[in-house]
Amino acid sequence: MSQINKEMSLMILLNELPEKNRSISEMDRYMLGRAAPAQVLSYLRLCPDYAPTPLRRLPALAASLGIGGLRIKDEGARLGLGSFKALGGAYAVIRIIAEMAERALGRPIDPAMLMTPEVRRIAAGVTVGCATDGNHGRSVAAGARLIGARAVIFLHRGVSAEREAAIAALGATTVRVEGSYDDSVAHALRVCSENGWPVVSDTSWPGYEATPLRVMQGYTAMLHEVLDAAPAPPSHVFIQAGVGGVAAAIAAHLSDVCGDAMPRIVVVEPDRAACLLESARRGVAGPIPHGEPTLMAMLECYEPSPVAWRILARTAHAFMTVGEEDAAEAMRRLACPVGGDPAIVAGESGGVGLAALLRVADDAEARRLLGLGADADVLLFNTEGATDPGIYRSITGIEPEALPMAARR
Repeated sequence: MSQINKEMSLMILLNELPEKNRSISEMDRYMLGRAAPAQVLSYLRLCPDYAPTPLRRLPALAASLGIGGLRIKDEGARLGLGSFKALGGAYAVIRIIAEMAERALGRPIDPAMLMTPEVRRIAAGVTVGCATDGNHGRSVAAGARLIGARAVIFLHRGVSAEREAAIAALGATTVRVEGSYDDSVAHALRVCSENGWPVVSDTSWPGYEATPLRVMQGYTAMLHEVLDAAPAPPSHVFIQAGVGGVAAAIAAHLSDVCGDAMPRIVVVEPDRAACLLESARRGVAGPIPHGEPTLMAMLECYEPSPVAWRILARTAHAFMTVGEEDAAEAMRRLACPVGGDPAIVAGESGGVGLAALLRVADDAEARRLLGLGADADVLLFNTEGATDPGIYRSITGIEPEALPMAARR
């Protein structure tokens, strides 16, 4: 495969897998394609805090990088939970309860009926569970609280106390698990199975795809908002990935909406946890050894989601990595913009797409490999705000509340 590897923190691997450019499956198109956002929004509008998040333009930064345009979908205030994950977990919980209510009551349940006493009585008897790095768990907890169910959230040792407190504040029970994110996923599955609780995971495994696809379907609302606000699709999308769920949702939706004019999707991972890039290198998805913890904690995953992989193997243009300082520098660049660009509050994983763009723009060979020319119109996603204010402060030297109000909503 064509690649560039000048330093450990910059690795670019073009997607030359046999599956590249094959159409996504009919199921994936149905769940994630052009019709998906309407389903999602019909349920998410039940959330009192639902509103489209901003699509911010950064013309000064684009000019400095030698590209034609740069837009960032800023998810830092999504549903009051500080992350794009608010779209997936909460939506999946709501759909799980709706399907349970339909079976129990023997009739279809439309979104407007979910807040009726008879449905809420059913929800009150349900406990959902999941493992999380922080943001997905907040979303699942919020969805459970909204619909009247209970939630138990499993946290690995790398999840900060502040993120645990934010989950508990939503009424969820939190359980600490020794080990990594993957260990917490295994533990959550075991406990939920023993208790008969639905698992609301954002990663899939053999025999478990429906709920992860629902989580991913929730993310398509974000793409609907982007395409509704933008005059034309971008030429490039740099999108961060852990197990690959949001990257695959974005790629699948754009492949259905844009067809032959689909943007080049560049999937970005921490160099310490690059399970998708390594799967692309090997030609088959699989786990990688656990490495040193990464600052980009929301992306610290060591095995791809099979559902995400089957989509990205067909739709990703390239896979690449960034290092620890790259992520920190992106946070600082967004917090302290130049030339009149808006300030954006990005958490440790939120600015990773920009971190990748900065590295590529500074390297002629990387630009050539990705076709990043002067006419490129790039789309990024700030996937989280300062969900851990202490970490944000230590990296940027700024209190998130000190930035202009526009950067926090």
